[in-house]
Order: sequence, then C-alpha cells, then structure tokens
Amino acid sequence: MKVIIADPNQEKAQRKRRTFVRVKKLRRSDGTIAKVLSLDANSPTFDDDLTYVFERNVARARRENKKLFGSADGPPAKD
Repeated sequence: MKVIIADPNQEKAQRKRRTFVRVKKLRRSDGTIAKVLSLDANSPTFDDDLTYVFERNVARARRENKKLFGSADGPPAKD
C-alpha cells in the first residue's frame, strides 16, 4: 500500500490556469447590473476560453430554467 500526502491548496493552485476571459459589470438602462464575459480573440488560449464561457452560459441558462420550470431542460414538450 502506498500512502501519498498532498497539500490540497497546491492542487487548487495547479488547477488554476492563465485565462484571457474578463468579467465586466455593466449597468443596464433599467438600473440593474449585468455581468458580461469578454474574450481576447488573439489570445493563445482562445479555444479553452471560448469553451469556458460557453459552459458558464449553459450553466446559467439551466439554473434559470430550473427556477422557472422546475427542470433544467426547460418547459415540457407539448404532445
């Protein structure tokens, strides 16, 4: 049996990656604040950044659907 002792903080630091995604907070015309994710099209990690932003958008949409319809997949299909 092999025992490995690791620092959990070190693992977390290794998972962090350099990204060129920026979060901006903008004020809408009705006074509410919206978060906008922006990408640098010339970044060396553009593919990873685009995937990250897409995953965040899908997760947000699923959370909203869950609140509205009780299911993350949206409203039930009409038969």
